[in-house]
Amino acid sequence: MTEPKTGIAEIVARERNRLFGFIRRRVPNPGDAEDILQDVLYEFVRACGLPEPIEQAGAWLMRVARNRIIDRVRKKREEPMPGDGDDEDAGDFLDRALPALEDGPEAAYTRAKLLDAMAAALAELPANERDVFIAHELEGLSFKELAARDGVNVNTLLGWKRRAVLHLRARLQPLYDEPI
Repeated sequence: MTEPKTGIAEIVARERNRLFGFIRRRVPNPGDAEDILQDVLYEFVRACGLPEPIEQAGAWLMRVARNRIIDRVRKKREEPMPGDGDDEDAGDFLDRALPALEDGPEAAYTRAKLLDAMAAALAELPANERDVFIAHELEGLSFKELAARDGVNVNTLLGWKRRAVLHLRARLQPLYDEPI
């Protein structure tokens, strides 16, 4: 460890809030974020018992947290979506991704702000980028299906979607960095 006299508990106390903030900005569900935090801290305690010391504890914790977030995203991608492409289930993606209305007035307010911000950010996109993003992310169409439907090369669709995602990330990131 960087500071040989710093104990595990001191490092955890020093890094916990920053680490949780890092995770929370990337994981919308607070319960999932807390689970990832606990996994990371558990791994840290285990790694501290290994013969090779951790040189930069903060950087190590962030790297493990990022890997756990990626693992969780990959795992969720592997889970089949309810309805598996049925039209009646396509629209509930946002309902599952956003705070539930039943969770009280704060959740409803946060949900409304996020939806408004997303609608505004989507409206700023060129029509082709917006349409590809909506069709792929919200309606669940594959790029192959979109290419067949619209007569556009898959690589072109991928480029449009990438630009849309980068734009949305840039526009929506402030909402995750600061409380609504």
